[in-house]
Amino acid sequence: MNDRTMSNQTGWLTPAEMAERTGTTIDTLRYYEKEGLISGIARASSGHRRYSEADVGWIEVLRCLRLTGMPIQQMRAFAELGRQGEHTETERYAQLLAHRERVVASIKELQDALVVLDNKTAVYEHALEQKGLL
Repeated sequence: MNDRTMSNQTGWLTPAEMAERTGTTIDTLRYYEKEGLISGIARASSGHRRYSEADVGWIEVLRCLRLTGMPIQQMRAFAELGRQGEHTETERYAQLLAHRERVVASIKELQDALVVLDNKTAVYEHALEQKGLL
């Protein structure tokens, strides 16, 4: 029995529980594992995957990175740096700061696009009100 196989399953989450807890799907969890984004997942004596609280936190980080547009290749590199240990903290910090800058720029672009959409829908709203259709 290795250090990530447990005899007592108390406190561990099944894949279904993990998916529900993190807002992912079981398929996404499998995909993340296949892509090397998560590793060292514990196993029950039956061989079924079991997730810890630390795994929950990591999946939440991965969801955030994916939601904010980080490509899987960059996510994989970030995860690999994490597995290498504390000596990579400076590099991971720099990667997150660079990604944050891209997210802020994207938010600005979306806010500008929202203004255009609001202006255009206001034109249609006015036209439809004039015709008695709203």
